[in-house]
This record gives sequence, structure tokens and C-alpha cells, in this order.
Amino acid sequence: MRNLRFLGVLLAMLLMGCGLAFAQMAKPVKMNASFNKISETDGEIVFEATIDPGWHMYSTDVVPDGPNPTIIKIESIKGAQPKGPLTAVTKPIEQFDPIFDAKLHFFEKSAKLVQKVTFTGGPYEVAGYIEYSACNDQNCTPPTTTDFKYSGEAKGPAKAEAKDEKKEEAKAEDNQAAEETPAVLPLADGAAGESAADSTAQDSASTAVVAPSDYWTPVVSQLKALEDGGKNDVGHSSLWMIFLLGLLGGLVALVTPCVWPIIPMTVSFFLHRSGDKKKGIKDAVIYGVSIVIIYVALGLIVTGIFGASALNNLATNAVFNIFFFLLLVVFAASFFGAFEITLPSSWNSAVDSKAEKTGGFLGIFLMAFTLTLVSFSCTGPIIGFLLVEVSTMGSIIAPTIGMLGFALALALPFTLFAMFPSWLKTMPKSGGWMNVVKVTLGFIELAFALKFLSVADLTNDWRLLDRETFLALWIVIFGLLGVYLLGGIKFPHDDDDRHIGVFRFFLALASLSFAVYMVPGLWGAPLKAVSAFAPPMKTQDFNLYDNEVKPKFTDYDAGMEYARQHGLPVMIDFTGYGCVNCRKMEAAVWVDPTVASIMNNDYVLIQLYVDERTPLAEPIVVNENGQERKLRTVGDKWSYLQSNKFGANAQPFYVLLDNKGMPLAPSYSYDEDVSKYVDFLRGGLKKYKNQ
Repeated sequence: MRNLRFLGVLLAMLLMGCGLAFAQMAKPVKMNASFNKISETDGEIVFEATIDPGWHMYSTDVVPDGPNPTIIKIESIKGAQPKGPLTAVTKPIEQFDPIFDAKLHFFEKSAKLVQKVTFTGGPYEVAGYIEYSACNDQNCTPPTTTDFKYSGEAKGPAKAEAKDEKKEEAKAEDNQAAEETPAVLPLADGAAGESAADSTAQDSASTAVVAPSDYWTPVVSQLKALEDGGKNDVGHSSLWMIFLLGLLGGLVALVTPCVWPIIPMTVSFFLHRSGDKKKGIKDAVIYGVSIVIIYVALGLIVTGIFGASALNNLATNAVFNIFFFLLLVVFAASFFGAFEITLPSSWNSAVDSKAEKTGGFLGIFLMAFTLTLVSFSCTGPIIGFLLVEVSTMGSIIAPTIGMLGFALALALPFTLFAMFPSWLKTMPKSGGWMNVVKVTLGFIELAFALKFLSVADLTNDWRLLDRETFLALWIVIFGLLGVYLLGGIKFPHDDDDRHIGVFRFFLALASLSFAVYMVPGLWGAPLKAVSAFAPPMKTQDFNLYDNEVKPKFTDYDAGMEYARQHGLPVMIDFTGYGCVNCRKMEAAVWVDPTVASIMNNDYVLIQLYVDERTPLAEPIVVNENGQERKLRTVGDKWSYLQSNKFGANAQPFYVLLDNKGMPLAPSYSYDEDVSKYVDFLRGGLKKYKNQ
């Protein structure tokens, strides 16, 4: 029992170490501004950003219709002139993004940017703000600003140049004088104000707008009450999906020729070695827990070596994706019987010999380690694919959770059969069916290999794997898998038994049906079941599909007034031009016919871009959390609405309201599960009708 307690404590410590690392930060970027007077003629404004793990801040590069770059806005300047653009001192990371079809530049962990200025002589004053955005794998923050204001005195350049500099200074002062003074609107209880001219800055229908406070009243507490009553926690749900994916991988590994025959041998060894059933069960439990510890440690090692941000970057790294494509093709060929992948036999012999000489817990642990080495040829491809898939999800705990699920599925039979030895007689005997499992895995590995080649193809713009080409290959692969399961194709290690079992027949039916399901995708059908794997729809040359969801309004107050007049509920979509996951939701969820029908027909959809740079007729000064904030653009206004009314600041963010501005359901963030999204929409409708 002491060994069991030790193993339990060790496993708990491993999981706690990962759990503490999994957290979401509300403000992922901390920006510090400072001023350096380099000489009597030159100075620089220095911006230093600290970025939370798992997040990245975009650089100064501007991509058409891309994410929001880091920019500087000098609102007033006297006695000085900007010298060149805002420059990144820290070298940004360059990475191709298939959503924007362009190479993006961003910073992780930290960044330093500098804006140089030249003094014209005499007193100087520089004031303005830096604007930046950050994203992780699920959300993006709206453009955030950090204000700065610096003053002092400098001699400036030589007198010969002073005359020209004075002309430039006078010109700058004239331009500054033409700007309007910001409007200061005190907002009681967080209610936002706006000018009459501001409401006309949007391209929405012209309607009478009631007092803004009627719709801008904060509903944070009401929304929280709904969420506490059953909001779907996307992060929690994602971890459960990762765990179940690992569990499924472990169950598949169990029935491979490398693992299945070992189960009765190992259980019988424990029961007969001790001569005591109780001790045999205890040894089998220690053996199972040891397997879990080994694989969980593997997940921790992968995360520790690469880190969450590096793992997330693998998702679009061309070299890595080509490497893994080739690796999966090699594994698939091995599963088809072309050759056998094994670790050096000396490794197995050395560990096995050490296990025989060592008794107690260490001996059993080494036996479990021997199992991981012996079964590598079957479990290696499954583990490799699992680790890569969960690693690119951006969560630091994901690889460990995946390995926990895999290890539990692999370890559980050893413990259960030790507790109930009679079950051993009911185990299916080893035979040709296990090779069928391997070959089936080979087809699946080959299909997923194309996913990684597709990412590399998009990265380099080769256009080898357009959407219809990718789907055609998948149709062929899963069609051939169905033919194989029906006995139409033979591989080297297959037996000559022509008998097709019922379970094998249904697998063949499912594979062939899946192949047929993908055929309409060749003409542009959305195919939501494979949207996460196939290339984006924009790579499709021939597309007959047209079921786009379009917002009715892009102005909040006008949309709310329209909903009030027509007695309809409202859906607010807080989005951004630079929000990758907003585009993913639109491509994978909004194209669903049920979702599109509900959004188009039953709600007034108001889409608000928090990074919309259209300037307001005049800036608005608000009081937010005890601090003064200046709203300069339309995007600033919608960002303030989201944070002040709903207590959120990340996109995508969907919220359902009645036409008085009160929430109908918990908010919804990034989750591509269509059925959950439909439940979210229908839940809001049901409550609205009940009201």
C-alpha cells in the first residue's frame, strides 16, 4: 500500500503542476512607455511590452484585411518632429497564416519598439498613444492603447537649420489647431454616451435612436448569473475532448498485435509470481499506475522542451508540417506491411534484464517501461499523431491530458484482468483481425498526413492541394479503406480468410459512406465534418454554394431600435477584422444551414468590429474602472460597449439580448461545435418567447 500511495502522490503532483500552468489572462499585454533624451537634437520614445504565455502581439507590418498591427499616433507635438516610423527593436516572429493567406509578424513573451524624434530647439512636448492587439489560439483582444506625454527642453540643431525647423514647427502647430478638442462625456453608472454625428458614422439603416443609456446599461451581473447557471466552459470542454481523444488512441493501441497478446501473459505472471491473489492485484495496479506515470511524464517532457507558444507555432510551420507528413506516410507504409519499425533490441533487453534483477516497485516500474519499448512499433504512430494534434491547440496542459487518457486506456485492462482473472478466458484470441486494425490505422494515418501537407502547401502558396484536390484524395483513401474491409484488397500480412465479420462490415459501410458524403464538397458544399482538416473554401476553384450569413446592422443603437420596433430578439457579434477565430467560426459554424436559418430569420444580427478604425466625429472621454479612457474610433466605442456592458474584452464574443438590451442566454465564445451553437441560439429564442 505504501507503493500505491507513493504512486498516487507522484501522479497527483504531475497533474497539479500542469493544472497550475493552465490559466487565462484578461490583459495579456503589459505595455510600458518611457522617453530617452539621447542628445540635444535627438530623443526616442521607448515602448516595452510583456506578453503572457500562449499569447502574441502583432508587429508594425500592415497586411491587407489582416490582423491589427501595432501603431503609434502622435496627437500633439511641439518643439520636435517624428524621425522615421515606429520601429521594432525586437525581431518579430514570421509565420504564414492560411486564414489571412499572408505572412504575419508578431512578438511573443516580450517586445521593444522605438519611435525616434528630432528636437527643433527650445521647449518640447510630445503626446499621443500606442495601439496594439494580441491573440491566442481562441481569442483576440480589441485594439488596446497606452497613452504617453513627455516634455522638456533641448537646444535643437545648429542655427543654420533653425529657420527651416521653425517653419515645420509652425506648420505642425497649424495642423494641430485644426483638430477638435475631445468631448468629455461623464457616463453615470458606466452608461456610454455618444454624439449625434457619431451615430451617422455607420453604414446602417437610418432610424431614430433612443437615449443610449437604455441600451448601454451594464448587464454583467445578469450575464454572470446565466453563465453560472450552465454556461458551456469552452476551455474545460476542449480539455475533455483532448482527454477523450487520448482515451480513444489508447483503446486502439490495446487491440494492436504489439499490446493485446501481452495482457494475458503479464496478468498471469503477476498472479502466479506472488502466489497470493491480493499481492498479485496490488502488483498489477502498480504496473498500471506506472504506465500512466510514464506516458504523463512524456506529455510533460514534450511541453517542457517546446513550451506552449512553440507548440502552437508548429501548427503553421512549413518545415515541421512537411516532416510530419513524411513521417506519417512512413508509419502508414509500415502498417501496410512494407517494413517493421522497432526500437533497438538492446534497449528492450537492457530494461528487461534490469527489471528481472530488481524487485518491488522499481522492478514493476521497469516492466511497465519495457512494455512501452516493446509496443513502440504500434503505439508510436498513435502517440506521435496525438501529441502533435493536441500540442498545436495552444494549451500548455493539452499534451499531458492527452497522454493521461491514452495511458488510462492502455493500463486499465492489466488491472481489471488481475482483479477478475476469469475474464481472461473471454478475451478474443490473437489472430488476423489485429492486422486488419493495423492496416485500418495505416489508411487513417495516410489521410491525416495530407492535413499536414496541406498546411505546408498553404504556407508556400504551391497550390498543390486546393480544397477539391484534398477532398478527392480523401474520397479515394476512405473508399479504398471500405474496399479493404470488405476483402477487396490484400496486404502482405493479411490472412486468406475471406470471412467478413459483422463489425468489420459496418466499419466498411461507415468508411464508404464517409467517402460518398465528401463528394458534394468537390462542388463547394461546406462539409462541416471535415472543415477543420480541409483547406479553406477560398482555395476552391468551383463553388456552387451560397448561404452566407450577413449582419442586418453594424451600429448597435440603430440595430437595437430596429429590434424594438419589430419585436425581435438581438444577437450581438463582437468581432474583428484581425480575429482569426472569428473567421473560423464563420467558416465552420455559420455555414451550417440550421445556424444560418436561425441567424438570418429569427434574430437581428448586429456585427460590431472592435478594430474598426473609422474615426468618431469627435473623441469621447469615458471613465472606466476609475480611469479616464479616450474613445477615438468606432472600434474603440464597440470595445468599450463590450467591456462595460458585458464585462468581456476578447473576440469572438456572441451574446443574445431581448430588444431592451437584457441578456437571454449565457454568452458564447470560440467553439466550433455546431450542435452547441444551435442550442445556444435556440435557448435564447425560447426564453424570448416565454417573456
